[in-house]
Amino acid sequence: MKQYQWPNGGMQTTRLIYGCMKIGGSWDETPITDDVRRKAFAALDAAVDAGITIFDHADIYCRGKSETVFGEYLREHPGLRDRIVLQSKCGIRFPQEPSDAYPYGAPVRYDYSCDHILWSVDGILSRLGVDTLDILLLHRPDSLVEPEEVARAFDRLKSEGKVGAFGVSNHSAAQMALLDSVIDDPLIANQMQISLMHPDMLVYGTAVNQRRPEHVMRPADSLEYCRQHGVQLQAWSPLAKGYLTGREFPENWSDDQKSRATKVSRLVERMASDHGVSREAIVLGWILRHPAPVLPVIGTTDKDRIAAAVAADTVQLSREEWYLLVEVARGMSMP
Repeated sequence: MKQYQWPNGGMQTTRLIYGCMKIGGSWDETPITDDVRRKAFAALDAAVDAGITIFDHADIYCRGKSETVFGEYLREHPGLRDRIVLQSKCGIRFPQEPSDAYPYGAPVRYDYSCDHILWSVDGILSRLGVDTLDILLLHRPDSLVEPEEVARAFDRLKSEGKVGAFGVSNHSAAQMALLDSVIDDPLIANQMQISLMHPDMLVYGTAVNQRRPEHVMRPADSLEYCRQHGVQLQAWSPLAKGYLTGREFPENWSDDQKSRATKVSRLVERMASDHGVSREAIVLGWILRHPAPVLPVIGTTDKDRIAAAVAADTVQLSREEWYLLVEVARGMSMP
């Protein structure tokens, strides 16, 4: 795959990121089985063989088992660590039953306290079996965030050599600006949900100064902030869980959702045939066409789908194709 130079931090990676959320198997306390390990290693082999050089984790993925499996893979592939970029996320905490520490129990919550960030990174490094994490992202905005605590955690992690650079996920421009106002090193990444089934991040600018209700979207200038400040945008769930490339639609989808997804998937199939590539390559190519640019995070563990996704690196959609996909995905013409 072609190499791409990030706008901030001098990092160089492929345009596709391999997301490791699923490689740990189940999201419970079940131990890692040989079957889980075999399937994970096969998926990682496919990603490495395809040339992907950046791998995305989070401390919560499969309750830490995804990082543990990846750490085992690294130990079986000496030298690989030096050729890849490792990224992980922290800040989400699982619900907990009543205990002495939580007499009322505890819900899912977000925690950007200094102690929690430091504790999380120590766990991430231990599970991955590495000394340094290249990038740490804060996973979801914490309403109780105290930016100075985040800055203190980042300073300590950087000075101790545990993290090379920092970013966020699912953050608005204002939330990024707040953190940037107190941390020493600027944020270098923001990972957001972006796909043809969730296109607003890339097209909301067309709704500026519109009064027609169908064109009005919630203001969110994260895209412009990232482009202005050299923050690398990443797209999670860029393949829309496969619903545009052959996966059966959920039964609870509305008729409108199913109708639009059907029309998009048919258009994607036609374009794939015309370009001589996979459907996955067209869906990802739509994201890669944006000049921001955006790095899609693919999370499939199917080696054939990984190969199909990598073909996006060769796709160049025209402006007309890009806007047509938007129009069909949203079920309306542009304003």
